[in-house]
Amino acid sequence: MYDGRGTQKTYAYYLVDHLRWRAREQLTTQTASLRDLLRYMGAVGARVEMPFGEPWRTPPKRPYGASALQIAASCVKGFYLHQCGLGANPGLRAALDVRELPTRVDRDRALLGHVMASVAKNPLAPAQGTRRRHPKMLPDGARPELVTVVNTARDRMVVTWLSDTSLRIGGLTGLHLVDLHLRENAGCGECRSPHVHVCHRWGNVNRAAAKAKPDWRMASGVISGGEIYRVSPAMISSYFEYMTTEYAQVATGHGMLLIQLSGPNRGEPWTSDAARGMLRRAGRRAGLPGRIRPHSFRHSFTSAILDASGNDLYVAKEAGNWASVRTVDEVYGHPDQHSPEFIQALRAVWGEEE
Repeated sequence: MYDGRGTQKTYAYYLVDHLRWRAREQLTTQTASLRDLLRYMGAVGARVEMPFGEPWRTPPKRPYGASALQIAASCVKGFYLHQCGLGANPGLRAALDVRELPTRVDRDRALLGHVMASVAKNPLAPAQGTRRRHPKMLPDGARPELVTVVNTARDRMVVTWLSDTSLRIGGLTGLHLVDLHLRENAGCGECRSPHVHVCHRWGNVNRAAAKAKPDWRMASGVISGGEIYRVSPAMISSYFEYMTTEYAQVATGHGMLLIQLSGPNRGEPWTSDAARGMLRRAGRRAGLPGRIRPHSFRHSFTSAILDASGNDLYVAKEAGNWASVRTVDEVYGHPDQHSPEFIQALRAVWGEEE
């Protein structure tokens, strides 16, 4: 059941987009065919070997990218499998409910992968390549440039906290003051160093929510559980600068960390979209190339940790709170092209080694 929370909003957006296209094409669940669904995927950006008619996502909208196409294919398939399972259009259900031989990755992910005979296949999903795109990092020297051009202590704190951790923007803007354990040996007993607990909450006033949902609880006013991120001395300094100046001037009762500093909603929780806009404008003022996105900080932090630890995947996984070592290895596991070992290997191949 849809309740408008978390990633359900994303899935609902893709499904509503398809239903609007279906209305334009005068189709229903009973009359739609697999070919019609493939035409929709072509209209939103997928490469299909058939004429798909008039493009659906016209300017200023852009065609879906690879990840968006995968999400759209999953939403459309799930919707029709559910509807057809209620008795409508059994032919479409048979066309969608197909299986294929498992790959090595499928077997590795399964508990009893060695006995797998087949896995579900989505005929609407575009073909997946084996090459992963390199993550979009921050431009070189972005942090000092951004800290220089931002206008408030709150914004400096945001830049510092994103730079020194792998926090996602939803987790950062969803922080409450009780989530911060910025001293040694905090009462939660889960981390001896200063840290924060990123807890997934549905009811935040600013609608910000952490992506990961590990269990958390509050006992005697002390938060435990959630995602734990260690904090740096620079993060603590920027926090106290913000709290003793801008935050102290506004009386708030919601208990959230980041607040609006001006306008009619002064003192209300700051939203994730507002934080993204601040970073985008700061990047333009600093003259940095491209668009500064919060997730680029996460990529840059993980890559820097991996380089500093000598490509230790487990250190990078724990420091970045990644779900698996495999992800770190596939996305960030690259050699340092300026390391003495790398240069020596190249010179040996080139025949220049003394």
